[in-house]
Amino acid sequence: MKECKVEQNKAKCNCTYEPCPRKGICCECIRYHWQSGELPACYFPKDVERTYDRSIERFIQTYQKKRF
Repeated sequence: MKECKVEQNKAKCNCTYEPCPRKGICCECIRYHWQSGELPACYFPKDVERTYDRSIERFIQTYQKKRF
């Protein structure tokens, strides 16, 4: 497995939940949120991420409204 680049990941992470122990460790973050039926903060725009509603339903609602 490739070495994790925690500091580089943290620089790009848009998660506003500061005491998160998984910040910068993407594989742990994805696993944690998926087990809770959620997606990580990086899947959401800033305004939605700040609500802490990281549900799959919210993800779908967010991107159904957006046009690509």
